[in-house]
Amino acid sequence: MTNDLWQMKIPAYVDGELSSDETGAMDLHLRECAMCASDALQQMRLKQSNKLAGSRFTPSAEFRRKIAAQVAAKTAPPRRSAWRWMWSPAFAAALLVIVVVSGIFVHRSFERSRSQQLLAELTDLHVANLAASNPVEVVSTDRHTVKPWFQGKLPFSFDLPELAGTPFTLLGGRLTYLDHEPGAHLIYNVGAHHVSLFVFRDQPELAQAFAEQQSSRSVLSFHVDAWSSRGLRYFVVGDANPQSIHDLSSMLEKANQ
Repeated sequence: MTNDLWQMKIPAYVDGELSSDETGAMDLHLRECAMCASDALQQMRLKQSNKLAGSRFTPSAEFRRKIAAQVAAKTAPPRRSAWRWMWSPAFAAALLVIVVVSGIFVHRSFERSRSQQLLAELTDLHVANLAASNPVEVVSTDRHTVKPWFQGKLPFSFDLPELAGTPFTLLGGRLTYLDHEPGAHLIYNVGAHHVSLFVFRDQPELAQAFAEQQSSRSVLSFHVDAWSSRGLRYFVVGDANPQSIHDLSSMLEKANQ
């Protein structure tokens, strides 16, 4: 298949519209063709930016006041008896409930948009790694070689599981960054798929964006498992089937309990 035909398939690949066979073929091609992988990454970033743009911002207090003033100017003033009812204790209590619920909703909406943005950045790192000529800085299938390589390079340590008898293979690791915070990026192979493990300190912003102890999410065609343990935040990202992502996550979580 010529490169032009691969290029034509990239938009459908990004939108998740290819068949499973075509998606598998495209995954293999992206690992071999840096140009197509770069184009796919750019289109994924554009799609993620458009998706997040509508939920990233909330109206400011000044904007709300202007709208409220315009509505009030077009509304006839209520009768005196209505004003007395509006300032009753029951109305004040109901108004307080509305304000509190609205505040909670806005806060949770911000958390959701922030977590989506962070997950989008992690999937970008995962895809960029597929296109890199040197995807790992330490190349080894031995966890006892890969884990010590991070010592002195990161302000934390973590454990890797024993993979003997499992469908997973450790390919190596490298340093990475998320919001200027250094972290570990491990690469695993399962079948024809590469899966990324990211490990960072559980900074306040990460803890706030991922309030749940453990969560599974989808970002475009990728599956993501996220959890925290002993002050660290773990993310497993890949286009392997959700069960494989979950199985690897479970082994990693047990190794770090």
